[in-house]
Amino acid sequence: MQTHLYLLLLAAGVSAASQTSSRAELLTLLQQMWQVMARDSQSLRIETPDDINDVNCISTIFEGTEQLKTNPAMKRFSAFFQKFERLKQFLTPTLAREGNCDTERRSAMIFIEKLMTFILKALKTRR
Repeated sequence: MQTHLYLLLLAAGVSAASQTSSRAELLTLLQQMWQVMARDSQSLRIETPDDINDVNCISTIFEGTEQLKTNPAMKRFSAFFQKFERLKQFLTPTLAREGNCDTERRSAMIFIEKLMTFILKALKTRR
C-alpha cells in the first residue's frame, strides 16, 4: 500500500515545500464539492470502496471521481479533476495488477468523504 501511496504522491507532483498548501487546497475543494452535493437534489450514487485503504481500490477511486466529474454541479471544480486525471494516467500501468475491490453504491457525499480520507492518508505518508 505504501508503494501505491508513494506513486500517488509522486504523480501529483506534491513537493515538500508546497505539501501543506496542496493538501489544504485539495481538501478545501473536496469540502466545497461535498457541500454542493449536499444541496443537490439529485441522488447521485457512486461505486465506493468499502475500505479506502485497500490498494486494490485505486481504479474504483478514479472511476468514482470520473462519475463525479460528469455531474453538472461539479463543473466549477475542474482544477481538482485535472489533478486527478494526471494521477490516473500515471497509475494506469499499476492497475493491471490490481485485485478485487469490495464496493457498494453509496451517495456522492460518502464517496467524497472517503476521497478526503484517502488524500489525507496519502499526503501524510509523504512527510
